[in-house]
Amino acid sequence: MPEMTATPPPRTATPLEVARRHWGALVGVGFAALVAADLMHGVDLAPMLAALAVIYLGSAALRSRAAAWPLFFVMFVVVFLVRLLFDGVDPTWVLIGVGALLAAYGLAFRDAQRPAHGLPLQGLALLVLGAVAAVAPSLPNDPAGYLVAAGLLAHSAWDWHHYRTERVVSRSLAEFCMVLDALLAVAIVLVTAIP
Repeated sequence: MPEMTATPPPRTATPLEVARRHWGALVGVGFAALVAADLMHGVDLAPMLAALAVIYLGSAALRSRAAAWPLFFVMFVVVFLVRLLFDGVDPTWVLIGVGALLAAYGLAFRDAQRPAHGLPLQGLALLVLGAVAAVAPSLPNDPAGYLVAAGLLAHSAWDWHHYRTERVVSRSLAEFCMVLDALLAVAIVLVTAIP
């Protein structure tokens, strides 16, 4: 009769291994803390909704998941420069314009109309989140804050889907955004609800 050998128990990952695997989530927590520390009104984060949608649309238009992180930094710089150089201009409209240019490029030069979960679906997401981001500043602070928080929560679910399916953007960016969006939505609700 052959001798039975016991299967060793599965090895538990060390904290460092977990941190390496989920660095996107950790950076999301840190970035959310930085943003939330200075948050006065939820509507201040409305352009972020458009920026997040443009990152996904841009990755789909370029047909490159690896483009997500560079696009994140570009969107951050665009919002910063618009606020610095053009007093009174809402960065949301500039971001929507950047999204339109990326979509046109993707359609004209990258054959990005397929697959359906790529540019077509990401374009629809930009229309929805861009509309929320564009409308929010016209509302009183409290409803605007709750609207932006709802948009961020919806985008967090969008991130989860893309994290799970590993489509359109890099997994690390989807994880980063999922955590960032959810934490900022909570921060907005707290800032809005607690006078």
